[in-house]
Amino acid sequence: MSKESEGHAGIVVAAFLLGAVAGAVTALLAAPATGEETRDVLGKKAREGREKANEAAKQGREFVRRQREHLTDAVDRGIEVYKQTNEGNAKPAEDKG
Repeated sequence: MSKESEGHAGIVVAAFLLGAVAGAVTALLAAPATGEETRDVLGKKAREGREKANEAAKQGREFVRRQREHLTDAVDRGIEVYKQTNEGNAKPAEDKG
């Protein structure tokens, strides 16, 4: 996956999280509840959001690690094919004796 695609994926995830937070805050502010209840709910939602963000970051790191492994494998295979191709095309040295 290209760096550009990874950047777009990060933007989409960030936009989704920002939208989710904005929606949750709007819902809490519009709901009839006491200040203490609202603070409790906000604290709970913040903890849940932090856990989800940590999990998303963990999954993102794992995805990048897998992609790096795939790329390394592909480069190694390409180098091997290149070497094999060049060995087959090597001209034998002429005997000058």
